[in-house]
Amino acid sequence: MGFQSGAKKPRGSNRGGFAKPPKEKSKGKKTEGRRAAKTSAPVPILSAQQITEVTLKQLHTLGSQKFGSSPFSQHFDRWLTDVRIVLSEFESNPNIGIDEEYISERSQVVASIEQQLQGRRRKDDLINEQQTNLQNSRNQLEQIKNEYVAGAREVNVRRRGELKRIDNSIENLKLKQGEVIKMKTGFFHGVSKKNREEKELEITQRLAEEQQAFEVTTLDFKAQQEKVRDEYEKKSTPVFNEIRKFQRQLEEIDRDDSLEDRWFACEGLIDALNNYLLRKKGSVTDDSSKT
Repeated sequence: MGFQSGAKKPRGSNRGGFAKPPKEKSKGKKTEGRRAAKTSAPVPILSAQQITEVTLKQLHTLGSQKFGSSPFSQHFDRWLTDVRIVLSEFESNPNIGIDEEYISERSQVVASIEQQLQGRRRKDDLINEQQTNLQNSRNQLEQIKNEYVAGAREVNVRRRGELKRIDNSIENLKLKQGEVIKMKTGFFHGVSKKNREEKELEITQRLAEEQQAFEVTTLDFKAQQEKVRDEYEKKSTPVFNEIRKFQRQLEEIDRDDSLEDRWFACEGLIDALNNYLLRKKGSVTDDSSKT
């Protein structure tokens, strides 16, 4: 048999016997090179007009930013940081040459809003205190309710037991009364008419007494239930009033009053920025007229 010229060479080999470098490594180096090129690319510097437009837009957004839920003071530090970042980006732009008057105006506005927000933090402390008071009053009311339910249940259990006892006694007396009536109409040796009449009178009197006791007991336990209810009303009414008071106070203070302060602060910063631009424009105009 002859030499088969179509035989395949092992992958990764050449005539010289040297293996080709892995393609994966080559790709990795190229990718790293592209990444390095991207990270080293200079960030474009915004023109004076561009950075001004961006800054004004961001200040308008921050001035109208609403905080969703209390305590609102948890958002204050983040909001102040955002304002400082916006101002820093504007002031550090090489196309913006801020002056002392702008710095003075900006510093006054920032110091003022910091002081106002600090006052709002104390308001949040008051909210937490009122929420604690409200929860304590609710717990107290719950305890009063539990005591009332337990007292009313105890009175009801005793009422049912006592009325059942009297009712059973009345039923037994009625059975005895029926037996005496049979004795009167029947023939019984050894029982005189007088004894039968005395026994019937005794049973009738006892029956009347038990029926009266049933009515008195019913009224007595009704009075006990009313007493328990009155005691509950006496204890719970002041607590109810406290709960309503704390709820009203929380409704009044549990809202973001900082929004107005923050809006005015951003408007003050916008005014400071616009005043600076007007001074800068006027300065450029004066220089051009001199030349």
